Amino acid sequence: MSKKPAAAAAFLNAMKRGGTAAPVAPSEPAQTPKQTSKTREGLKHIGGYLDVDTVERVAILRARLRMDNSQLIKHAIDALFERESAARKFGDR
Repeated sequence: MSKKPAAAAAFLNAMKRGGTAAPVAPSEPAQTPKQTSKTREGLKHIGGYLDVDTVERVAILRARLRMDNSQLIKHAIDALFERESAARKFGDR
């Protein structure tokens, strides 16, 4: 039989008895939840699933324009919004 960490052994013994395991101090410190970066404070995440060709185009644009994904998405949305606003002003839509 292989050696089990103390926490695992206590848990398995409690399961056999039908009780609950007594807490055992972990050998590693518990990880704290990830803190949101100050630069992301007040921002919302938008994501999507894209095909391989679109992902390649995004990578090319990122490199050419020297932008990260967030900057590139904002730039694209701003351009699309301006185009749509202009079309409405001129009655094209």
